Amino acid sequence: MPVGLKVSAQAKYVRTSARKARLVCDHIRGKDVVEARAILAFATRDAAKPWLKLLESAVANAEHNHELVGEDLKIFAVHADEGPTLKRYRPRAMGRATRIRKRTSHLTITLTPKES
Repeated sequence: MPVGLKVSAQAKYVRTSARKARLVCDHIRGKDVVEARAILAFATRDAAKPWLKLLESAVANAEHNHELVGEDLKIFAVHADEGPTLKRYRPRAMGRATRIRKRTSHLTITLTPKES
């Protein structure tokens, strides 16, 4: 295996706030792929579904593009950045309106081979 090889995947415009996505990504940072899959599969938060899909995408990238074995990888870096905010309005009393911010996030995951 090449030393220092990093394989990454990115999901953009995911319809969850970055703050909620960070709560999930803190659980899998530094774990190996098998353990991270188990954590995400049984996580109760809704933001875990996009993270699991992104992890599977990163593993597929590693297997297809670099001929690595998916179970021999670990998570090198994982982070959630803010995406653009969709602005909507809700009618309120006395003819007023309140802005509703529907936040999005950009998720990134980087995998690297385990040291054996």
